[in-house]
Amino acid sequence: MTDFTQAPYDCRVEWGLRGAIEAAKRKDITIIVDVLSFSTTVVTALEHGAVVYPSPPPLAKAKAYAEAIGAELALSRAEAAALGGYSLSPLSFKLADRGRRIVVCSSNGAACTSAASDASALLIGCLRNAAAAAQAADQLRRASPPGASVTVVPCGEQWDDDSGAGQRLRPAIEDYLGAGAILARLSGSRSPEAELCAAAFERTVGRLRELIWDCGSGRELRTRGYKQDVLHSTRLDVSSAVPMLVDGTFFADIGAKSS
Repeated sequence: MTDFTQAPYDCRVEWGLRGAIEAAKRKDITIIVDVLSFSTTVVTALEHGAVVYPSPPPLAKAKAYAEAIGAELALSRAEAAALGGYSLSPLSFKLADRGRRIVVCSSNGAACTSAASDASALLIGCLRNAAAAAQAADQLRRASPPGASVTVVPCGEQWDDDSGAGQRLRPAIEDYLGAGAILARLSGSRSPEAELCAAAFERTVGRLRELIWDCGSGRELRTRGYKQDVLHSTRLDVSSAVPMLVDGTFFADIGAKSS
């Protein structure tokens, strides 16, 4: 069969759950990007020294997992606001949380992380750590056998229902721009798809906050009362923490430039 994939190139971009699965099958170094908010939340949590365990849905399974390993389960933003505790809001994590064990469940970022868990290396990227994530991936690629590649996976969102069409993925510009911020800093050849993604970031880098503030995902969070989450998530290159999945747990070199 003729190969029409991005295989000839060192740096690639694939969307969503299927993209994560394909990257893992190829044993690519894989970077999961879910700017609002899984990736940003994980990066922020590790900046503060928390120990994070990703878990895909359903929530009941994530709750059982948290109980089994003696960790706390991050709640929905509304539940955390009412009951206290952690949530997918990156601002729910503080410096006092060093050493806390938290299970984070999400239908996009955590699900894609689980799908790509067999990748040769799995990193978490967002706008806050884009340059650091690219540097870490480059280091991993240089230390890998010849031919190793990097795939960046913008997770996107999901339609509330598939309306019988069988397609749940809703591409999200915040994840595309976050992926582009990483791809623009990676060394090696880029596929046309990756080149275009990097160009989207480079063309709009001066307007990232404005664009994400007013995109669908940004408006959704703002109308629910989480404006500060959007502002926190749109800061570029302020963190050197790059979460890496090892045996189901995220580890990072905690050297955040700011919180």
